[in-house]
Amino acid sequence: MAVLTNHWLFKLRGSLTDRQSQVLALVGALVVLGLWLLVTSGANPMIPATSLPHPWKVVTATGELFRDNELVMNLCRSIALNLGGYIKAFMWSIPIGFAIGLVPMLRGAFQRMIDAIRFIPLTAITMLFILWYGIYVDAKINFLAFGIFIYLLPVIIQRIDEVDDVYLKTVHTLGASYWQTIKTVYWPAVASKLSDDMRILTAISWTYIIVAETSADQGGIGSLIYRAGQRMGRIDKTFACLVIIIIVGILQDKIFGYLDRKFFPHKYQIANQSGKIVAQESFVTPVIEFALNIITWIFLAIYTALLMNEFTGFLGELRPLQYLFGDAQWTVNVVCALILFFKVKSLFKK
Repeated sequence: MAVLTNHWLFKLRGSLTDRQSQVLALVGALVVLGLWLLVTSGANPMIPATSLPHPWKVVTATGELFRDNELVMNLCRSIALNLGGYIKAFMWSIPIGFAIGLVPMLRGAFQRMIDAIRFIPLTAITMLFILWYGIYVDAKINFLAFGIFIYLLPVIIQRIDEVDDVYLKTVHTLGASYWQTIKTVYWPAVASKLSDDMRILTAISWTYIIVAETSADQGGIGSLIYRAGQRMGRIDKTFACLVIIIIVGILQDKIFGYLDRKFFPHKYQIANQSGKIVAQESFVTPVIEFALNIITWIFLAIYTALLMNEFTGFLGELRPLQYLFGDAQWTVNVVCALILFFKVKSLFKK
């Protein structure tokens, strides 16, 4: 037993290499898939198809969603709503969070209230947003934004409290003003940690998208789950939609991870043998960076052309962006404008 517990596979809080993690992740996925096949295969499966479909049924249902249920459009509309929720939540939470976190008068007045709103069951207040904003995109985006906001606001205040006093003493010694302290100490420290919190909030945002999209069917993956899955009794399509959401969530998490490395490289720096701080990169990193840079510029060029088509109509009656994103198209426009801004800024830096 002692030998077993000392083995790297069972050692308490033992560390894994990247290769070990990848192999074990593959093994775990194969185990889950094997169990799924085991309980759903055969003429009389252990779990009936009405409760858990066979994996192959889910695969074929995905093809049907593409062919019959406009999966790409529905997915794009959900992504646009997701982006809108993030944009508005950050517009609200960052200034409010910094004000309450830094100003004692505001903290004393509102801290307990902030702690209390976290217990609001969001699914119970959906009707309020319908009353305030109607049943269409505005209500859905504001509902999602509020759902992210009530989780993000206390986190921002906590991150402000976590700023090390040594940095504050240093800038005060240098004679930094009130706003210089916020700009050079509080904002970089909070923003670098907030990028990690955003990755956790990804799951929350997708959870509430499903709730938001059940009102006023304007497309979206949540609406698709309701129409194709629950209303038509196609549980295989429901599972296919859930798998797609998981895949999109993983990709979104990877994008946030990439942006975190891009904007906060100091978090990934290590000291070499001579004590010099160097970036922790693999030999393929420059190749990946170059490829992503080219892909980003191509994407921006295509999106700009499609956006011009929305106003000029040079493609005739075809309006791809309106079809894909509907009334939430502005959220994608904002994100693309931000990407373009940072790409141009990086060019000037070089």
